[in-house]
Amino acid sequence: MEVCRDRRSLREFRSRLEGSVGFVATMGALHKGHLSLIEKSLQENKHTIISIFVNPTQFGENEDFGSYPRTLEADLALCKKAGVSAVFTPSVEDMYSTDEITFNPPKNMGYILEGFDRPTHFAGVIAVVLKLFMLVQPYRAYFGQKDAQQVLILQKMVRDLFLNLEIVPCEIMRDDDGLALSSRNIYLSQKERETALCIPRTIALVKKEIDNGEVKVDKLKTLALESLTQSETTLFYADFFNRELKPIAMIEKQKSIFLIALKVGKTRLLDNLWI
Repeated sequence: MEVCRDRRSLREFRSRLEGSVGFVATMGALHKGHLSLIEKSLQENKHTIISIFVNPTQFGENEDFGSYPRTLEADLALCKKAGVSAVFTPSVEDMYSTDEITFNPPKNMGYILEGFDRPTHFAGVIAVVLKLFMLVQPYRAYFGQKDAQQVLILQKMVRDLFLNLEIVPCEIMRDDDGLALSSRNIYLSQKERETALCIPRTIALVKKEIDNGEVKVDKLKTLALESLTQSETTLFYADFFNRELKPIAMIEKQKSIFLIALKVGKTRLLDNLWI
């Protein structure tokens, strides 16, 4: 496994590769969710490249950029054991210059939900992912469906900018207790984690109602809000949309999504149900 610590070494490594290249962009603190993306890429491509970069531009003021978990040596060992071809671990200085050209997210998709509470977030995501795509030149890029809004915006970016690659959404991975895997889960105390289990319980409740034939969003949303409302949490949103992130009144199978953002203690947690 090659460890590329700057753009130059990554480009040199990439130029030697023949055949399909899969790519997984991460901010490190790797867990089973990341491993599932890596494994899918390994199955579908001749080569797999991983990036580990805590991207400052997607963090807003008073967010956890400084405290975000950084476990590089353990991450590299995990990637080597998994069998990836290379890991890209650049510095901030190598990825960004001064007075940069910037891209904004789409107005309708980028400033609702996560973009409403974190209005600079998706501009930062687009900036770093586009840079990484240009460096890695992947055939396919793998992203977890837990960050559903991010996946949908990146798919739109690929379409709108005519990028020659495929965004592959991958199934949400969950811990034994049902909580969606996230690097930020380490922030939760035991009591907070127990409180956070209202999220997967709500997901399961909504899925059961839909499986039983309920298609009216107002009824499903009322059910979800009753399940999520607890004194120890702050609910940002729990709502239903189509895959273009437009609000819907009725569920359409294979076209709808239920999105949740909830703060437990100081930790913002995301989850969703692709319907």
